[in-house]
Amino acid sequence: MVDDTAWMRLALEEADLASAAGDVPVGCVIVDAHGRMIGRGHNGREQLADPTAHAELLAIREAAARSLTWRLDGATVYVTLEPCPMCAGGLVNARIGRLVFGCSDPKAGAVTTMFGIGVDARLNHRFEVVPEVLRDECAERLRTFFAGLRDRGRRSG
Repeated sequence: MVDDTAWMRLALEEADLASAAGDVPVGCVIVDAHGRMIGRGHNGREQLADPTAHAELLAIREAAARSLTWRLDGATVYVTLEPCPMCAGGLVNARIGRLVFGCSDPKAGAVTTMFGIGVDARLNHRFEVVPEVLRDECAERLRTFFAGLRDRGRRSG
């Protein structure tokens, strides 16, 4: 039996690393079909000055390097926030088997909220989606981060 909650807690640890580095707190871990973690990542856009340094893409790169293949067949991706279009496309291209995410993204969510990337029958690959695992904990990280940004903006303005 897969323990989605335990893996999501590891993704939350990654999100905390992003926040500590001044990045939006999104974390991701990838687990292979045998239950081994093969990739992890957290948002690094600010730290790496790279607009593509989203948690999911960094974790996919690590998982592919470890697996020595770009095909992550049977892998499960755990991410604290619903993937954006770029990341959802990366999940399709990596051929992941399953996506588990924490909270929906009403502004850029591309799997269940705004688009159906990963579940659309017109795509060459689709994956199972399990939403809202530890939703409140994932959403709270984001609320706290953005409230802090707004507060710092008011104090400096």
